[in-house]
Amino acid sequence: MQKPRLLVPAMTVPNGTLVHPAYFLLVGIPGLGPNTHFWLAFPLCCMYALATLGNLAIVLIIRVERHLHEPMYLFLAMLSTTDLVLSSITMPKMVSLFLTGVQEIEFNACLAQMFLIHALSAMESAVLLAMAFDRFVAICHPLQYASVLTGPTVAKIGLAALTRGFVLFLPLPFILKRLSYCRKHTVTHSFCLHQDIMKLSCTDTMVNVVYGLFIILSVMGVDSLFIGFSYILILRAVLELSSQGAALKAFNTCISHLCAVLAFYVPLIGLSVVHRLSGPTSLLHVIMANIYLLLPPVVNPIVYGAKTKEIRSRVFRIFSQKGR
Repeated sequence: MQKPRLLVPAMTVPNGTLVHPAYFLLVGIPGLGPNTHFWLAFPLCCMYALATLGNLAIVLIIRVERHLHEPMYLFLAMLSTTDLVLSSITMPKMVSLFLTGVQEIEFNACLAQMFLIHALSAMESAVLLAMAFDRFVAICHPLQYASVLTGPTVAKIGLAALTRGFVLFLPLPFILKRLSYCRKHTVTHSFCLHQDIMKLSCTDTMVNVVYGLFIILSVMGVDSLFIGFSYILILRAVLELSSQGAALKAFNTCISHLCAVLAFYVPLIGLSVVHRLSGPTSLLHVIMANIYLLLPPVVNPIVYGAKTKEIRSRVFRIFSQKGR
């Protein structure tokens, strides 16, 4: 097979020629050979199937069951939709990479994947914040719940999460296109991330560094602070309940959301710390990035399916009808 031509001049600028690669080369897991990558593709396929079926089932159940058209479940449907799209733009390409060993991803396709990964991650962060606010109102101000979280309010929150994610991360592909890539063109993950592509440039990346840090702090950083503050208030309200049974019941409604928050933010914070404090991209970077992107879409439907009585009973009804 003919080796793809990696360098093409994109445009001419006063200071010289701006060079973009025709392709980037993706890497699976450093240190593992083709045979190991081949066998890893099968559990990855199972993870993708589980993520797709689980999140799709949650969305369809909430869509069909009218009594689930409440803020908590509508936010859950938003979370599952985000996870469904996020897994669909990362896992199939990874499976193809592991199975066939074809590393090439076209330059613009890589930028598009990078944009969608970051924008959808911001949307997931916003939805997790909305779910924390939902639990805060339900536990701390139960009498005002119906008047605060109305249908139009939930729709506006969802639209705001979508708009914020796309608007704030839309500049990323353009500020990456203004760079020249005259070094190696190997992306050290199985998918395209902004900080990974930026490191391949041989021109000044100060704008990328500053803007990337700004949006991470203003999006994920602010969201995580508000989620933490919400749970401090929730915990205080729960501890003030006179009945221990009522306190456990109230806090039990937050367990699924807490698991989703931990599955999303712990790998994200770990990945950010590793990228900024350690040296060149290593096996630790790759493992943390894979956990950050692959874990939440798989874990969230399992946790919510197990902890949410209405969804669990609906799934049991579907399987019992098929078994007859």
